[in-house]
Amino acid sequence: MKCLNCNSKNIGKIGKQHYYCWDCCIEFTVHAEKLDLYQVEKDGTVSSLNDLFIEEIRNYADQQAMSPA
Repeated sequence: MKCLNCNSKNIGKIGKQHYYCWDCCIEFTVHAEKLDLYQVEKDGTVSSLNDLFIEEIRNYADQQAMSPA
């Protein structure tokens, strides 16, 4: 899996269907076969980034198909 924001492979799993990019500090979750992306703010709250990515890019199944085994 690669980060949709910075294209890094430095992704950590922080919960069930919940991931974190260590390079750009973006969290993402898998919900209904789509990736929901969030920016972590300084105070610990998260802001949705879904409006910055088109739905086709956020398709989780497509992301898995592009990832090397």
